[in-house]
Amino acid sequence: MVFDFLRRGSAEAAPEAKASAAGPVVAWQTGGRVAWSPRDAVSLTRTGFSGNPVGFRSVKLIAEAAAALPLVLQDQAQRFDTHPILSLMRRPNAAQGRAELMEALFGQLLLSGNAYVEAVQADEGLPVELHVLRSDRMSVVPGVDGWPKAYDYAVGGKKHRFAAENICHIKSFHPQDDHYGFSPMQAAAMAIDVHNSASRWSKSLLDNAARPSGALVWKGDGHGVMAEDQFRRLSDEIEQNYRGARNAGRPMVLEGGLDWKPMGFSPSDMEFQKTKEAAAREIALAFGVPPMLLGIQGDATYSNYQEANRAFYRLTVLPLVTRVAAAVSEWLAGFSGEDLVLKPDLDQVPALSAERDAQWARVSGAEFLTDAEKRALLGLPERGDG
Repeated sequence: MVFDFLRRGSAEAAPEAKASAAGPVVAWQTGGRVAWSPRDAVSLTRTGFSGNPVGFRSVKLIAEAAAALPLVLQDQAQRFDTHPILSLMRRPNAAQGRAELMEALFGQLLLSGNAYVEAVQADEGLPVELHVLRSDRMSVVPGVDGWPKAYDYAVGGKKHRFAAENICHIKSFHPQDDHYGFSPMQAAAMAIDVHNSASRWSKSLLDNAARPSGALVWKGDGHGVMAEDQFRRLSDEIEQNYRGARNAGRPMVLEGGLDWKPMGFSPSDMEFQKTKEAAAREIALAFGVPPMLLGIQGDATYSNYQEANRAFYRLTVLPLVTRVAAAVSEWLAGFSGEDLVLKPDLDQVPALSAERDAQWARVSGAEFLTDAEKRALLGLPERGDG
């Protein structure tokens, strides 16, 4: 025998009546299990950068500020005005300048915790071009000693293997992985989910939530089941007159025998806006961006915008640029055989001008220091006889 259990029958067709306390209720409800987004690099980039304004602005703010920071090349004796490494950094490839290449590098590092720079070599010596490769397509090939011996780049089902010396792999600290870095996006993943869910909830609220936030309780004629024509008419009326953004806030008129029982919390009960702002602050905190710079209201950590901007450069941008520039210069020095270092020029950072002026005045006024010691304290190379 085949039972059509999806068809709604009448009360008379039932073989027996059940005295269920839930029988008189017609309700719509949702599952209570928390759903988190995947934690792989591609999914986090989609939800935390492409689909979240706070994550997007945090990454763009750091990457653009770091890429715009001027770099100087020097050794123990002098600072270079012209050098093949400076020329390579100024025009790394035919499609990008220094700012575009560095922004892509910092962006990959912030999104995935890993950044890969490819060296294109023609002959011996320095590379002729530099390219930033997508970190979600790269995989480390470890050797027998555990160190990377090669890198595989996968696109469209095909793989290209790079020699380890032709790839500069820059990674963030990861306490549980030997080959890949830990990104701020992973630390902010839970806050990103909360912020995205709050935004979707706002959109659903504007669309009238797509379902009632309560239950219609039938109290008529003493039976626990509505008649078929009553059920269909009620369902059609809700569908046509009380769903969609056009009908948002429209009051529901209930006939005799129907009572509305609200279920769930109102936006005020949930402190909805505060929850969303708290999630935005957590995202900014994971990236090291003062919330004031992102336009998040109610933040009183810094007394003014200038102080917040100075803290942003001092605590977030400078450490990132210093570490990346040192890794790139050490990698390029392996091709040329020179002992050189790339570093940010602190005297050309407007946000740090007050600090640098005070440091220059303090060091210059220290008469017990020699000129060589003063230059070393200011980050300058030794001055030659010329």
